Amino acid sequence: MADLLIRRARVADDAPLCDIVIREGRITAIVPAGIAETGETGAPDPAAGTAETGAPDPADPAAGTIDCDGRVVIPGLIESHLHLDKALLDREKPNPDGTLAGAIAVTGELKRGFTAEAVRRRARAVVEAAIGHGTTLIRAHPDVDPIVGLLGVDVLLGLREEYRGAVEIQVVAFPQEGIIKAPGTLELMREALHRGADVVGGCSYNEATLEDCHQHVDTVLDLAVEFGVPADLHADFADGPGDPRYALAEYIADATARRGLEGRVALGHMTSLAGREPEDRAAALKRLAAAGVAVVPLPFTDMHLGGRGDDTAVRRGVAPVRELWEAGVTAAFSSNNVRNAFTPYGNADLLDVGLFLAQIGHLSGPADLARVLAMATTDAAAVVGVADRYGLRVGAQADLVVLDTRAVADVLLDRPVRTAVVKAGRVVARTTRATELALATRSTA
Repeated sequence: MADLLIRRARVADDAPLCDIVIREGRITAIVPAGIAETGETGAPDPAAGTAETGAPDPADPAAGTIDCDGRVVIPGLIESHLHLDKALLDREKPNPDGTLAGAIAVTGELKRGFTAEAVRRRARAVVEAAIGHGTTLIRAHPDVDPIVGLLGVDVLLGLREEYRGAVEIQVVAFPQEGIIKAPGTLELMREALHRGADVVGGCSYNEATLEDCHQHVDTVLDLAVEFGVPADLHADFADGPGDPRYALAEYIADATARRGLEGRVALGHMTSLAGREPEDRAAALKRLAAAGVAVVPLPFTDMHLGGRGDDTAVRRGVAPVRELWEAGVTAAFSSNNVRNAFTPYGNADLLDVGLFLAQIGHLSGPADLARVLAMATTDAAAVVGVADRYGLRVGAQADLVVLDTRAVADVLLDRPVRTAVVKAGRVVARTTRATELALATRSTA
């Protein structure tokens, strides 16, 4: 019997409605609407375009059923870069000058007063908001440094278990304050990985010299090899490559390839790319693509902190998304921070972030918007290493979102209610909204 039957779902605008059958947390069939209830055999999978082997059982009366009535279903959204430990700090102390240096300084000061209880409370609020907005996986970057120690990592490891049935949390050991510049950080990162952190992080530009930045990158990637985990670095986060510490794309690509880490390294921000000359930028993107290094623009933060020194022709400061696509670089986007010194905005809604990215990136029309949506779903799954068990296809884990819109092309534009959020075949969130218009009676004359 099916554990959950999702009826009359729209999964593609050029295909008929379908039924999605879920058993034991996985999608076992995607068939034309009505087939799952009749138990007919040999039904095609309209999403994959191939015949389904083994027809679904008729829906069991006791099984859960969601009748989409033509609403869109997409794979679960993936927050591929989120700082839960530093969320919701803006009310405690905002960034005085709006710069990256100011954000790091303010947050460093606030971290000295962190308690496990406070970090847990703020992180929970954002995790639960993200779940309600359709997020089924979060890659979280808690700070690891001599200021805060492993407090953030320990809290996030606990939340990873607490929310396991509702959202998957990958914990990154992130050295925000640098490694060489902050003695003792390397030992803390090692301990974080021994305690169960899933990913080794980096902040390649936050060192005193270019040589130290290179050592930072090499240290992070060596830890990735040693512990058998992916690496996820903050890199090239400036308006341009004038300071060589913010022009490390090629170095990171080559260091990744030398260690055989292709497909296991992601770079957040990478705003300096937008400030490079076109031919130089194209060469850097080619190197990143060849090394299988993913890029994750963080548009809320990148736009807010970037261009602060420009008084005319203010730069947008976001990695060039269309060029990433054209170069074959795997790309996602994410919220990064929620209401703190780095980003005083946001509510952990990836569809809001995606619409903003489209607006500032000159991305429009059905093809572009579909690709932007993929950056928060299938492409993000590749970035965080779950592509083999993810997606709207037979055999994938049933992480799905039912949206209150009836065209896939309109998902970003409509900012739809998340009617239901499904994690591993179980409904973990529902949202309903009703609007009643009180209009004066129109004249029929």
